[in-house]
Amino acid sequence: MSEAKGLGYWVASLSRINLPVLKQTTRDLNALHDDEEKLTAASVAGIIARDPIMTVKLLRYLQLHKHRYQTTEVVQIEQALLMLGIDALYNHVPLDFTVEEAMGSNIDALAHVLRVVHRLHRASEYARDWAVMLRDLHYEEVRIAALLHDIAEVLMWCFAPGQMLEIYDIQHKDKTLRSRDVQQQVLGFALMDLQRELVVQWSLPQLLFTLMNDSNANQPRVRNVNLAVRLARHSADDWEDAALPDDYKDIGELLRMPADEVMMMLKVEEGILCDLNQPH
Repeated sequence: MSEAKGLGYWVASLSRINLPVLKQTTRDLNALHDDEEKLTAASVAGIIARDPIMTVKLLRYLQLHKHRYQTTEVVQIEQALLMLGIDALYNHVPLDFTVEEAMGSNIDALAHVLRVVHRLHRASEYARDWAVMLRDLHYEEVRIAALLHDIAEVLMWCFAPGQMLEIYDIQHKDKTLRSRDVQQQVLGFALMDLQRELVVQWSLPQLLFTLMNDSNANQPRVRNVNLAVRLARHSADDWEDAALPDDYKDIGELLRMPADEVMMMLKVEEGILCDLNQPH
């Protein structure tokens, strides 16, 4: 990748282009649009909830078209749809460009981007469930923050697959390397730095910026998001990852429950049939 394609290039480029959505999202939203009896803000929000890029596209549109008298930030998708109207989504938020089309014949990179999206969706469900357990009335905000936590990684897999595959290969060969260092080496910047710039450029709600920022991990809601993302990442391949015991301990501190109960709760939720008494 040429030096010209640094952080500024990608911030400008990703802010200008029509971002792709998952093919399944386009298919499901179009099918729902054809069924007036089922077409509600809640049903549309349920589809968008699985797609981090579609979530960003809707929030960006809302920020650009919010009323002058709107004084509070809107993060929740269903609330955004109620404010904008469902027709605005279908008429003004493009659904015609998909991730699968953006990736073309790059099947390896497509597999990675779909894997990251799946990981973020799982993280968002963990974050929501824990927020409910903690009696956070605005649990949907926490869910969305987890869903969007690695949105820059998703987008770079779509538009810089060669560099992202290089980063993956380097880290796969040496798991002791810090992600930030490898990203800096290959891209010239860290993905989280790109993400922070995009959040500002896209005028996304300040609340999201706060909840997605791991440096604010002393705040319980940010800690929730951070731990949900960590758990989804560490359990992506299997539930024997060496980092998981620390995750159980930290999640237990968040939820005020013993680490072994956290482990059992997660294994039951994931439907994992294994001997829970075996060491992990």
